[in-house]
Formats: sequence, C-alpha cells, structure tokens
Amino acid sequence: QVQLVESGGGLVQAGGSLRLSCAVSGRTFSSYAMGWFRQAPGKEREFVAAIRWSGGNTNYADSVKGRFTISRDNAKNTLFLQMNSLKPEDTAVYYCAADRSGSPYYTTAYDYDYWGQGTQVTVSS
Repeated sequence: QVQLVESGGGLVQAGGSLRLSCAVSGRTFSSYAMGWFRQAPGKEREFVAAIRWSGGNTNYADSVKGRFTISRDNAKNTLFLQMNSLKPEDTAVYYCAADRSGSPYYTTAYDYDYWGQGTQVTVSS
C-alpha cells in the first residue's frame, strides 16, 4: 500500500506560479511511476505529467509542456509539480498518483493504482 498526500494548491493570477507537493509513504515505491492528473468540473480526469521514481524519465501532456516541471526528492520521498505561466484553463483539482508498472508513459487514470485526495488549483484571469 502506498499513501499519497498532496499540498500546495491555492488561488493564483494568470501568469503566476505554484508548486504542488505530494508526500509519498508506504511500501517500497522506488520502482513505481508517479504522476499528476487534474480534473476540472464536468470534465474527465486528465494526465498532466509523470516521472519514473528511479531513473527520472519524465512525460508531459502537450498542454503543459514548457510550463510545468515534475520532479522528486528521493531523500524526502516527495513528488513535486512546478507550475509556471499558469492559465485559467489550468484550474482544476490536482491529484498525485502512483503506478506499479513503473512506466511514466501510461497516461490514463485507470493505469494508476494509488491516489491522493487532491488539491485545488484556481487560476484567475
């Protein structure tokens, strides 16, 4: 079992930045892939970014490439999502997730095995 707890969401103006964190605990997850997803009201949960915990291979949705950066701190067992140049359309609940397969290239929610509770990000225009 893996436990995931997100933090760092909030309200920011368009063009601003936020950094989300996800504290990871539980059984060994060094071989897992860790991802960020988001879900806006009335929309399906969509892939944002993913990283293989060991090795650091990353994958990004086209909509966030060049603006968002996913990273992890091995010593602190924490996953991050640095979000720059935020747009109103980035407004959503952001979820941290873990995939036992270890591949950062799976981009659908059902590929992931463990989920956090989510953190709200609101970008005002």
